[in-house]
Order: sequence, then structure tokens, then C-alpha cells
Amino acid sequence: MQTAEATENGEDAVGDQSNDDASHPPSTQPLSKNAQKKLLKQQRFEAKKAEKKAAMKEHKKREGERKRKEWDQMLEGVTEEERKRLIDSRKGLRKERMEKRSEERENKIQRLTASKHHGQNIVVDFEFSHLMTTSEIHSLVQQIMYCYAINGRSTSPGHLWLTSLQGEMEIQLKRLPGFDKWIIEKEDRPYIEAFQDRKEHLVYLTADSENTLDELDPMNIYIVGGLVDRNRWKGITMKKAKEQGIQTAKLPIGNYLKMSSSQVLTVNQVIEILLKFLETKDWKTSFFQVIPQRKRCESASEEHNADSEREGNEEKDDQIERKRKSMELESPPHDESIGTDLNS
Repeated sequence: MQTAEATENGEDAVGDQSNDDASHPPSTQPLSKNAQKKLLKQQRFEAKKAEKKAAMKEHKKREGERKRKEWDQMLEGVTEEERKRLIDSRKGLRKERMEKRSEERENKIQRLTASKHHGQNIVVDFEFSHLMTTSEIHSLVQQIMYCYAINGRSTSPGHLWLTSLQGEMEIQLKRLPGFDKWIIEKEDRPYIEAFQDRKEHLVYLTADSENTLDELDPMNIYIVGGLVDRNRWKGITMKKAKEQGIQTAKLPIGNYLKMSSSQVLTVNQVIEILLKFLETKDWKTSFFQVIPQRKRCESASEEHNADSEREGNEEKDDQIERKRKSMELESPPHDESIGTDLNS
């Protein structure tokens, strides 16, 4: 699945060069009217998301101040003995939380270390980085950060690879705190060189493939195109795979749900779908847990909701827990309308 490949309707490119995004490099192809509308919609979405993020940050700050004030007032109104007891109790709870986090961190390290030997190989191909603007590379960096976080939480983590990691992409990733300690393969060579002795097992995930993915073969190495291209580079991953003589496949989304106007998912959403399938062995569950509702037709969503209600409260609890954990990441790109095209 190539990042931001086709728009839903492949109209011919129209409009003057002056209408193109000023941040696009000189090699940028002109956008069609449909693509321009989607780009404008994406810009409005990002602006709204930034406002929401700022409001949440301010709310969190006010809540922290309120809780500190309540704590101080509570301590002022009790005896010295009760004050000491409350402080000790709070220190004890804090110690328990720290020990729990430390245990979770150790378990995460163990899972990710084991995945290097037994996990499904999943590659993010950065060989298209030169086609992206600085802001698009920044967006992709955020997606990769989220990919790593999701993989660390997974009960069946994959063996993640970042290939062709060079230039601005490498510079921005290295700015992330702790990136040097990530348990992930960082390869400056292209995947075709890194896996030259396993070429027959390389499978590029692209919407243009005629092959639909039914299962994830543990022997195969699945490649996701790392390209935030705003619909400018139609068919680029399929063309690359053909030139290299490697296999291609697409996710079986059309077998389980109908997409709405947008056919695009982010890199992190594709990775998360693969990880969910490794956990559940169920494509439908994986798609409905990851693909944003705004990208799904109402009929498909309603049918799935009816199934979920029959499954009882357990599924609801799982969804609530997933949302809670997602909030732990700062500004995850989980719901951006750029990334991997999912026409199927």
C-alpha cells in the first residue's frame, strides 16, 4: 500500500502551477481538482487538530494546578500526624506506579528483543524521502514514532525495519528523544540490498497489486512505502516492485468493509492493521479497530456495531482501553488523511 497514492477518482491534472502548495519541491506534479479539494480538507483538519491539541494541553495544565491546590488545602486542614500519613501514602502510591512502569518497560524490551528473532518482518521503505517536503517528512516521522509505540504495546510485536534511512529523514528521526535506544532495525541500505539473499520473500504492499493478502506468511518480509505524497505519485510503489522483480499484495479491505470518499491511510495505520492481525488473526477486527470511522461507509459501520453489541461489554472495554493508551502518545498521527492508499 503506497502512501497517499490515488485519489478516489483519477481525474486529469488541472490548474496552474500557482495553485500548487508553495512547500512542494520543483519536481511536484500538478494536483487534480479532486486532489486540491482533498488537500484543502486535510489542511482544515490539521488546523482543527492543532487547536484541539492546544485546548487539551491547556485543560491538562489547569487540572494539574487544580489538583495541586486541592492537595495543599487538604494538608492545611489536618493534624501533623494525619499530614505525615497522607504524604507517606502518596509516596507509596507513586512508588507503586513507578515500579509498575518499570516492569512494563522491561516486559516491552523482552517482547521487542524476542521479535527480532521470531517476529514478522515489516519494512518501512524510506527510499522516496527525496520526493517529500520538510513538513511531509516531519509528518512521516510522527507516524514512525507511533508505529514504534504501538509495536511496543503489542502482544505479538513485529520485527520492524527502517530501510534507506538517510538524509533529512534520518536527521529528524535522530532528534526524537531515545531514538538511539529503539529496538528496531535502522538500515541505511535499501531493502533490496539488506535482504538480497531473501529476495523471493519480499512482498511490497500496494493498492495496485492484483494479489489480495489472505494471511501473513512468517517467512515473508512485508514492505510499506514510507511516502506522504498528497496523491502526487500514483502507482509509484507498484512500478518500483515490478522493476525489482519482487512480489506485491494488497490488504483485503474490500472483503470486509466499504470505504467512504477517502481511500488513504497513514503508514502507522497500515502497520497497526498488520500488528492487530498478528494478534487476532482476524482481518475484520483489525480493520474496524484501526481504520477511522470517518473513512468507512455508514452501512459497514452499523453492521459492525451490531456485531459488537452482541459480543457484550468485553469488546467495549477493549476499545476504551485502546483509546486510553492512545492518549498517552503526544499528537499521534493516527487519524490523518494522508498515507497509504487502500483502494482494493
